[in-house]
Amino acid sequence: MTERIDADWLTDAPARAVCAMLTDAGHQAFFVGGCVRNTLLGESVSDLDIATDARPERVIALARAAGLKAVPTGVDHGTVTVVAGGRPFEVTTFRKDVETDGRRAVVAFADTPEEDARRRDFTMNALYAAPDGTLVDPIGGLPDLRARRLRFIGDPGARIREDYLRILRFFRFHAWYGGDALDAEGLAACAELAEGIRELSRERIGHEMRRLLAAPDPAPSVAAMEAAGVLMRVLPGSSSGRLAVMVHLEGEAGATPVWLRRLAALGGPDPAEALRLSKSEARGLAILTEAQGADTGPGELGYRLGAEAARDVLLLRSALMVTPWDEEAARTARHGAGQSFPLRAADLADRHSGPALGRALKEAEARWIASGFTLGKEALLR
Repeated sequence: MTERIDADWLTDAPARAVCAMLTDAGHQAFFVGGCVRNTLLGESVSDLDIATDARPERVIALARAAGLKAVPTGVDHGTVTVVAGGRPFEVTTFRKDVETDGRRAVVAFADTPEEDARRRDFTMNALYAAPDGTLVDPIGGLPDLRARRLRFIGDPGARIREDYLRILRFFRFHAWYGGDALDAEGLAACAELAEGIRELSRERIGHEMRRLLAAPDPAPSVAAMEAAGVLMRVLPGSSSGRLAVMVHLEGEAGATPVWLRRLAALGGPDPAEALRLSKSEARGLAILTEAQGADTGPGELGYRLGAEAARDVLLLRSALMVTPWDEEAARTARHGAGQSFPLRAADLADRHSGPALGRALKEAEARWIASGFTLGKEALLR
C-alpha cells in the first residue's frame, strides 16, 4: 500500500507553484529531509527543501519563466533558492559524491532519488515526498524513523569519513529525534574517528553545538559524546555531569531550554573560543560563569543582571550544588530586577567630590541592597 503524508505545507499555494514549475516542464520534484521527517513525527516544520533532477541553470530558467525569484545561493553544489509567495524554497539537484576529504565533498549531479539518498547521512533524513504527499523511501528509512532509531546510511565509518561533522550531527539528531539508546554501530564509529573533529572549523562545530544544546533534553547525547571521547575534542576540560541536573531543574523552574545556559553548565576553560562564539554570546557566557561562583544574593543578581540572567545563575548554582530549585530565591531575584537605585551623584555632590563621591554612592547602594531595596532617598541621605 502506498503511503502518503498529509500536511498544510503540501497544499500551500507557494509550495504547489514551485513543484508545478518543475513537474510541468517534465522534471521530478520531491520534498526531502526535515520537512518530511518532522511531519511524520508530528513535529513542527520550518524549512521546505525540494530535490529534483533539473540542473541548477534549468531551475533558474524555469523559475524566472514562472515569474518567481531565483537566487543562486549554492549553485556550484546544485542549490537554487526559489522564492514564491514571499517564502524561500531550497531547490537542489539530485547529487552523488565523487570525492570527499572529511570536510567537504566533490559532488556530481544525479538523476534519481535513489542516487541522491545514498549520499545523505541518516536513514531518517533520506525520505522523500512527491507533491501529492506520496512517500518515497529509497533506503528503508521509514521503519527507523517510526522507531526513533537514528542510523547512518550504509557503513557509519564511510559516512563519517565523508564529513567529520556527521559525528556531531549524530549526537544532535539523536537528542532531537532519537529514542532511548544510541545506535551502537554508529556510536562506535564516532568514537573510533573522533580525532577527525580536529579537521573541522570552530564555526561549524559551534553551529552544531548550539543546536544540540537547544534540544529538549540533550543530556543523554552529551553524556554519550563524553564517553566516546568526542566532548573533550569539542570542549576541552568540560564535563557532562551537571547537564542532566540542569535539565531537571529547568523543568522544576518552568524555564525554557537556553543553549548558552547549558553551555555554562558544561564548563571548560574557554568554551567561547572553542566554539567561536560571537562577542555578545561570549559576554553573556562570561557573566553567567562569573556570577555562578560569586556570593551575590538573589536580589542583587536580579538588580544587576535582570530577571532572566539572574534565574540562569540560580539554576547554575543549584545544578552545581545538586540542590532543589528555590522558587523563593527566584521571586527575590525578580523583585530585584524591578528596582531602581534612588540616589544620583548630584544628591551627594554637596558632601563629596572626585573618587570620594564614587565611593559614597557605592556604599549607599550597598546599604540599599542590604535593606532589601526598602531604604528610600531620604533614609539613604541621612
